[in-house]
Amino acid sequence: MASPASTLQLALDLSGTFVFGLNGALTAMEAENLDVVGVVVLAVITALGGGIIRDVLIGSLPPAAFRDWRYLAVGGGAGIAAFFARQLWVRLQRSITLFDAAGLALFCVTGTTTAFAAHLGPFQSVVLGTITGVGGGTLRDVVIRKVPTVLSSGLYAIPAACGATLTALALNFHFYSTTIAIVAAATCFSIRMAGVRFNLNAPISHPRATPLPAPPTKDQ
Repeated sequence: MASPASTLQLALDLSGTFVFGLNGALTAMEAENLDVVGVVVLAVITALGGGIIRDVLIGSLPPAAFRDWRYLAVGGGAGIAAFFARQLWVRLQRSITLFDAAGLALFCVTGTTTAFAAHLGPFQSVVLGTITGVGGGTLRDVVIRKVPTVLSSGLYAIPAACGATLTALALNFHFYSTTIAIVAAATCFSIRMAGVRFNLNAPISHPRATPLPAPPTKDQ
């Protein structure tokens, strides 16, 4: 019989897989003229990419996405659902961002708990939790030839790191529970959506306003 902790982990993981799959599919339909196969492929990449990167880094091979058929089924099913109900999602103008924030929030928690269960320290668990959260979205953006959100939005990796930090602290000091997992995910989600709502970013770089002067020639 599965323990409550493992049941919670699986529920959060599959929930994150589904919402990130929806996000990947909707992004594919908005950015590219893809057929159903292309939409499902991008949904699966977005849904499973972060977890696969995490599992490879901690040496958990093959990754959970290939050991448990439910991950591929949920990720692919999300892509199919989005494709055939496209008009429904189009009416929800913020659905792509909402699903992205929800997936980020869920995966930063499950990524941290998975890393901690692999006997990594709190800091390393936070790093891998953050990578789990942002990994799928980063692969999604690379596939559609877009600057990854994690590199262009200051409040993307930061919310994931905050949620992962709360989770790691709870695990390290032995007070992790369903309530803590929800609070950590909600913290990540709230910070991300506040960044979107109020256009908040960490300091960003800007191209030079004027070109550098040309070096002097021998005739000058």
